[in-house]
Amino acid sequence: MQTNLADFIKGTADGMEAEAILRACVHCGFCTATCPTYQLLGDELDGPRGRIYLIKQVLEGAEPTRKTQLHLDRCLTCRNCETTCPSGVKYGRLADIGRRVVEERVARPLKDRVERTTLKEFLPRTALFKPAFRAGVLARPVLSKGLQDKLQPARAPGAWPTRSHARKMLVLEGCVQPAMGPNINAATARVLDAFGVQLLTAPKAGCCGAVRYHLNDQQGGLEDMRRNIDAWWPYVEQVEAIVMTASGCGVTVKEYGHLLAHDEAYAAKAARISMLTRDLSEIMPEFEEQLGAKLKGKIAKRVAYHPPCTLQHGQQIRGKVEGVLRAAGVDVQLCADSHLCCGSAGTYSVLHPEIAHALRDRKLANLQATSPDEIVSANIGCMTHLQSGTDTPVTHWIELIDRALT
Repeated sequence: MQTNLADFIKGTADGMEAEAILRACVHCGFCTATCPTYQLLGDELDGPRGRIYLIKQVLEGAEPTRKTQLHLDRCLTCRNCETTCPSGVKYGRLADIGRRVVEERVARPLKDRVERTTLKEFLPRTALFKPAFRAGVLARPVLSKGLQDKLQPARAPGAWPTRSHARKMLVLEGCVQPAMGPNINAATARVLDAFGVQLLTAPKAGCCGAVRYHLNDQQGGLEDMRRNIDAWWPYVEQVEAIVMTASGCGVTVKEYGHLLAHDEAYAAKAARISMLTRDLSEIMPEFEEQLGAKLKGKIAKRVAYHPPCTLQHGQQIRGKVEGVLRAAGVDVQLCADSHLCCGSAGTYSVLHPEIAHALRDRKLANLQATSPDEIVSANIGCMTHLQSGTDTPVTHWIELIDRALT
């Protein structure tokens, strides 16, 4: 794709990155076949190829409109298009750059501004979110259906192991997961403890930065990333890995090195942090043989696994969760169209509920067609979103293993 970037972005770091991405696109349209919003809405501008054209026009000097902004907003950033693209177009990064430029030039309606400001200022602050979430759960019966969907009672975390091991790893607690899914990290700690690994937390680490970054407060998101790097840095010589139990956080932390590459004070540290970061599904295959010996025949359930987009497309990790579960003797199934987004996409399900619910219901129909006793996933946002539409239990896959081990 030929480009002629406008002076305001030509020669800048974002401009050079965007130009390289744009020039890699060959207009083939393979991406539209796997784009959830294009499938649902049938509008070329609600598919990756159309959005790429919109971003190109803006970066070449065309004045964006509210319509431009809406088409970019409606992208889930699931990055399925990146998996499909034969040319390796890094659409997710291009979308971030394009959205930032449009955000600077197009005034949002008041309702949009209030919603987005509330989300980006409230969700990343665990000290605010956790008590508010607990209060919301207590008031759940009298709240709207939309709020009830997000305020599902959390499973109690149980005990965190106290044994010390020579092998140590760090885990990110995140922003909403400590309130909405406190058992996930506790279950991870217990499972790893059973295999001789001590899981540590860094008290000052918090939101990975994705919430603010993807709501176009990119500077705020980068500040969250720097805070985490500072919190983790004293541990980097002690630990083998920084473990991510939420794939949405994992895909972001793995990109710290790229996102902070132009920050002289943090570039080298960010690259080191990204290099240390592993999704839990990259850690557990080491223990498959031991899991099989301990658990064969103990989990007599039929399980449907929903692979989050941030894992299979963002991190390009496929097959590992299923492999671990099968090694543990679990009858695990993937549903039809398992590559498609469930509609959660971070704050997307709050900002675009109609599209999010349509995608959720389609995903759940496919998952239920496998006749599961339980649905498992690897990201708190997907789990909460899916659970809002079904009575079948939706849990993190590590919780399934933890229950069988204890």
